[in-house]
Amino acid sequence: MIQHSHRGPKDLVLATDRPRPTPAPGEYLIRVGAAGVNFADVMQTHGTYGGGPQAPYAAGFEAAGEILQVGVEVEHPLPVGTHVVGIGPGAFAQYMTMPAAGVLPVPSGWSDAEALGMVLNWATALAALKPLGEVKKGEVVLVHAAAGGVGQAAVRLARHYGARVIATASPSKHDSVRALGAEAVLDGRRPDLATAIMALTGGVDVVLESVGQATFEASLSVAKPFTGRVVVFGAASGDAVLSTHDLVFNHQVQVKGLHIGALAAAAPYLYRSLLLDIETLIAQGVYPPGTPHVHALSEAPEVLRQLEAGLTHGKHALDPWR
Repeated sequence: MIQHSHRGPKDLVLATDRPRPTPAPGEYLIRVGAAGVNFADVMQTHGTYGGGPQAPYAAGFEAAGEILQVGVEVEHPLPVGTHVVGIGPGAFAQYMTMPAAGVLPVPSGWSDAEALGMVLNWATALAALKPLGEVKKGEVVLVHAAAGGVGQAAVRLARHYGARVIATASPSKHDSVRALGAEAVLDGRRPDLATAIMALTGGVDVVLESVGQATFEASLSVAKPFTGRVVVFGAASGDAVLSTHDLVFNHQVQVKGLHIGALAAAAPYLYRSLLLDIETLIAQGVYPPGTPHVHALSEAPEVLRQLEAGLTHGKHALDPWR
């Protein structure tokens, strides 16, 4: 799938004349079994993703599939034929390359599609809750957009670590979020969101903020003064503004930014520890196989359009061989 402009998913077009890529040093060549769809893909189609590719570009960046070739300078390479999940450019395709250092083997018995989210959604949720959010047993965690890929992982993880979970999601998705362990689920668009959350909690210890403009003020308002942590890893509704005046006089909270790709690059030791923790969570049964909605590759423009409009639920994936 090639994105030909920055005018959104409508200009994402299926191409059949692209050569199979060659792995660079430190990379694997992957036969893609399933590619993950993320809100960052939507942002890239509009040119609003920081450091994102310039059109035209091969779309997608998350995938799982089979190693076909190992590039030079790969330390401790996995055998050809191993199924792995990881990130790299051009994932919405039958073949792609990805950096070997950031991949995980697909767990035994899992399909490629079921493994999507391991190094992106679950790693983001885990980083937000543990090294950044410093969540502790008995604390209150607020998870926005809890029906999405990161949100679902965050609800499960927060409950695993003994926290109370308050969540926001569209009304049609409330039952499924409660089933994951959320104590209460609110409509993130309600005008009295902060008041409702304070009535339920008296104040929140950790906020996972990925919605942005529509919920950011409420997130700051409900976080406990001085000890409350607000971890920001997205802005699906648009960017919000935070001033030094706000932090000194209105919202004395800890605000932490998170981009899992930047974390992997700047603190690789921390990223590897997250991946090891994820493998442990899988072994413990905390992290079950994913259940993504799988679509043909040609349906990517429509899937991205629905994701942008907030009409999707859970993880979505593309099968380039359908």
